[in-house]
Amino acid sequence: MMRTIFATIAVSLTAAATFWWGTDGLSAFTAESARRQQILREPQPIPLARLEDQHAQPLTLDDYRGRRVAVEFIYTRCATVCRSLGTAFRQIRDTVERERPGNDLVLLSLSFDTAHDDPAALNAWAETHGVDGRRWRVARVADPEELAPLLEAFGVVIVSDGFGGWEHNAAIHLLERDGRLARIADIEEPGRFLAELDALSGSES
Repeated sequence: MMRTIFATIAVSLTAAATFWWGTDGLSAFTAESARRQQILREPQPIPLARLEDQHAQPLTLDDYRGRRVAVEFIYTRCATVCRSLGTAFRQIRDTVERERPGNDLVLLSLSFDTAHDDPAALNAWAETHGVDGRRWRVARVADPEELAPLLEAFGVVIVSDGFGGWEHNAAIHLLERDGRLARIADIEEPGRFLAELDALSGSES
C-alpha cells in the first residue's frame, strides 16, 4: 500500500515538473495563456491584409498606424460568441467616448467569413451593434488567400460547426501604434482591457 502511495506521489511530482517547464512556469496554464505572455514580452508583426469595410471602402491595418487598434474576429451569422464580442466592443467604445474623449483607440470588428459577409451583411451587423463607422468599423478580408496568414498571426482558430457556421476562439487583440500585436484580452472584461490600456499609456508618458 505504502509503495503504491509513494509511486503515485512520484508520478504526480514528475507531471507537475513537466507542466511547469512546458507552460512557461505556473504563470501560464494553457497554450493560449502562454502565447499571451509571449505577446506581452515580444509584440508581434501582423500581415497587412487588404480589407473592405461595411461601406465597401478599402482599407488595411497600416491605415491605422499611429493609433491603437482593438481588433475582434466575428462572422455576421454568429448568434453566440460574436454577440458577446459586439457587446464588449460597444462597452469599450461608449466608455472611451464618455470618459476618454481624447483617447486614440479605434475598434475594428473583422469578419473571417469571406464567402458570406459582403458589405451589406457587414452593414446590417454594424447597425445591430451600434457601430458608428468613425471610431468603430466592421470589415472583411477582401482576398480569401490573405485570410489564413492573418488568422495565424492573431492566433485565431476557426472550425466548421457542421451546420454552416463556425466555432472560433474569441478575444480582444490590441495593435499598438507601430502596428504590432501587443496584448490579447478576454472579452468578458472590457473594463479591465481599458484599465490595462490606461496603465500602458501612463508608462509611456
